[in-house]
Parts: sequence; structure tokens; C-alpha cells
Amino acid sequence: MIRRNLGTLAIALALPLTFSLALTATAHAQTAASAPAYPAKPIRMVVPFPPGGGTDILARLVAQKLTEANHWTVVPDNRGGAGGTIGIAEAARAAPTGYDIVMGQKDNMVVAPWLYKNLSYNPVKDLTAVAHVAYTPVVIVTQANSRFKSLDDVVKAARAAPDTVTYGSPGNGTTIHLAGEIFDSAAKIKMRHVPYKGSNAAMMDVLAGNVDLMVSSVPSALAQIKAGKLRPLAVTSAKRSTSLPDTPTVAELGYKDFDVSTWYGLFVPAGTPKDVVTLLNAEVNKLLATPEMKAAIIAQGAEPQGMTPAQFGTLLKTDYDKWKGIVQASGATIE
Repeated sequence: MIRRNLGTLAIALALPLTFSLALTATAHAQTAASAPAYPAKPIRMVVPFPPGGGTDILARLVAQKLTEANHWTVVPDNRGGAGGTIGIAEAARAAPTGYDIVMGQKDNMVVAPWLYKNLSYNPVKDLTAVAHVAYTPVVIVTQANSRFKSLDDVVKAARAAPDTVTYGSPGNGTTIHLAGEIFDSAAKIKMRHVPYKGSNAAMMDVLAGNVDLMVSSVPSALAQIKAGKLRPLAVTSAKRSTSLPDTPTVAELGYKDFDVSTWYGLFVPAGTPKDVVTLLNAEVNKLLATPEMKAAIIAQGAEPQGMTPAQFGTLLKTDYDKWKGIVQASGATIE
């Protein structure tokens, strides 16, 4: 009798606990079911340069293809200025929900932090790497009717009259600007840098003959090169560009080990849920694996390259540390 009563008591005591656990499980299931799937609203893609430049071209291509492939709404939002740092800073301040992403690049992610004295963001701490999209060499171009027929012509003119040969770039503190500074050092010359607010403005002035040269990403200059309006003199990468196979590298022209290129990729504010980062990375990498997307990126003068978030994060940190020494050696600073 006692054993029977104890068994009945145990069952009675267990019932409320079982019921409570069932209610909790049901509540969790209902919460999960009611949570909207990501993305439940449009995603803003911050483009930290004005329309028309290499970053803008690639960002719009990725936004368009993500929208088409997944029925998402990805909206480019140009926030140019200060070598791309204004747009990056805005993205770093955004809520870490996955609805604000930014197309960053080497110059505003790993070069600018060592140039600007009062930059409001630390790319390694304030942003999370999502997906590497592409990399591209930098190309030195001049107007098709320019007096400069080769890079050697530029060097001779700059040595004969220092600080008179001018070159435009998308802005102070960009990798492209520093490519010009590094070439100055390698060639032992002094050209005059003319910064612009984005590639498009610099392009207009080199086409008009207002500046002698432009140091540009290949995507920004490719259309005008193909149209015969710009003459490419050299690319700054270790190997020739797929899009400009007849253009020599700076290293080929006698400047040993010269290698300056840039990369592009997506970032989100630090603290963005890992599952969102994983999803975005997977979808971008799916796009990069398609023949259509590969062809579209190569057509813009870039080289498609996918990575995991961890691999891209490692690249960010490695380049961030590397460019500290390069910038300090150049002596360049921006207030």
C-alpha cells in the first residue's frame, strides 16, 4: 500500500513538471515559427563611393544578382566621400541586424585607418567580413591622344620636371592613390597627385586632358580603354590582367617585385547574427560560381574570387597589419 501511494505521489508530482516542459517547448516552437525568415525586408547595400566607379559597378552587380537569384530586395545606397571612409563609418554604426551591408575594399578597410588621424571606425573590431567578391589590379592610364606613349615616357618627363606631371585618383588615402606614391618611390620621381571624390570625376578630367594620368582600378577604366579613349600604360599587379592581356605590368617594365592590387567584399556591423553572415556568404559564393557571374565580373576588369567568412576575415587582418608599415613608410597622412 505504501509503495502504491508513493508511486501515485511521484506521478502526481511529475505531471505539473511534464506539463510545464511541454508548454515551454510549445512556446519556443511558436516563437520560432512566428519569427520572420531573413530577409523579411529590403537589405541596404552601402556603396562608399559615388556612382560610376569600380566599387559601385561591382556592388550593383552583386545587388542585382542577389535580388534575381533569391527574390530578395537589395538596394544600393551611394555614400561617397573621404576616400570611401564616410560610407564605411555609416555601415559600422548601423544596427547589427543584417539589413545594412557594405561593399568595402582594400583602401577604405586597411589603408585608410593608417592615414586618417581621427577615423571613427576600426575595420577589424567594428565590422565582420562576410564575402570576398573580387580582386583587381590597378592600371595607369592616360588620354588616347596624350604625349605619353609608355610608362617610360612618364618617368622621363617627371625626372626632367618634378611635380609637373599630374595624376588623378578616386581620393586621398585609397590604395589607388598610394599605388601612385609607391611608383614615385620605385621610379625615383615626383608626380603631383590630384585627388577626386570618386573615380568618375577623375575619369572625366583625364579624358578632358585636365590631368596627365589617372591611376585607376581596372573596372573603372575598362570601358574607356575599350572605347579607345584611354591608353593603358601599365598594370600594378604581379601578373597581367585577364581583361588587359596586352598591357605590361610595372614589374615587367623594370621595377622588380612591384605589386599593388585591391580587393572588394561585403561586410556587416560587428555583432550581426552568425546565421545571417553564413547565409549571405553562401549566396554570394553561389553567384560567384556561376559562369554568368564570372563572365560579368571579368568583363568589368576584375577577377572573381570567393572565400569563407573566416578566410576573408584573415585577409582583412593580414592586410590591415601589412599596410600600416607601407603607409608609415610613405609618410602620407590625412587630417
